[in-house]
Amino acid sequence: MTTDKPSIGWIGTGVMGSSMAGHLLDAGFPLTLTTRTREKAKSLIERGAIWAESPREVATQSQIVFAIVGYPADVREVFLDPQRGALAGIARDGILVDMTTSEPTLAVEIQRLASEQGADALDAPVSGGDSGAAAGTLSIMIGGNEETVHRVMPCLEIMGKTIVHQGGPGAGQHTKMVNQTLIASGMIGVCEALVYAVRAGLDLPTVLQSVGSGAAGSWSLSNLGPRMIAGDFEPGFYVEHFVKDMGIALAEAKQMNLCLPGLALAEQLYQSVIAKGGGRAGTQALVSAVAEMSGMEWD
Repeated sequence: MTTDKPSIGWIGTGVMGSSMAGHLLDAGFPLTLTTRTREKAKSLIERGAIWAESPREVATQSQIVFAIVGYPADVREVFLDPQRGALAGIARDGILVDMTTSEPTLAVEIQRLASEQGADALDAPVSGGDSGAAAGTLSIMIGGNEETVHRVMPCLEIMGKTIVHQGGPGAGQHTKMVNQTLIASGMIGVCEALVYAVRAGLDLPTVLQSVGSGAAGSWSLSNLGPRMIAGDFEPGFYVEHFVKDMGIALAEAKQMNLCLPGLALAEQLYQSVIAKGGGRAGTQALVSAVAEMSGMEWD
């Protein structure tokens, strides 16, 4: 089958990446992919994606390469490894797009190295979790050159609903730090409110009916509150990845001589979840740590 759509490379098929890549496949984009465990890509391969053995091999087959992995070290590996990285395989005029939440300075470095060999790179972290990825309604925050953003936009519009070019290289990652800072303190409020409601003897679903649509409403309350009530800590976004994000934001804040006490508190509370073995739980697992401080068990 022939198509006028650009060939797409995809690296990382985790909780969000699998859905995002699937949307591109469904839209008719030729897609070559790799991930650490081929089994995790099985459903996409069965739907027509082509398997590659390395990010470099993905890039040699693709005009635009997307990645959504775990940590900045993973981003550096999949893009910049001299032998296996995507930058080593991307053609002149190709584009690398990192959708991982990562370090702004690393985004700037990747874009600089790409431009030195006639390619380009964008940082385009996302917000919306597993549900947003599945629905194709993610918020996508983009840093990079405007012309490159325009070239990639048809793909981004398939994965997201709110897509904003924030500025030059690194600006997307800085915007994601704003996003994570907003969520971090807000999650403390959601957990404390639900713990209060339990101790007061209220019916939690009924409480959500009253407070969810008013001034106290938030995405976290509406989407994660019901999961907390049900004791469902399956990950839409891993605790350990959120702690990574907060660590990046706190490090950036220190560089800018900022004091962010709410973010620091949230990071410490989430560290307690990790200390109890909850690093691979969803971020809604924070409610168990907050409840424990008042001598309550949350199940």
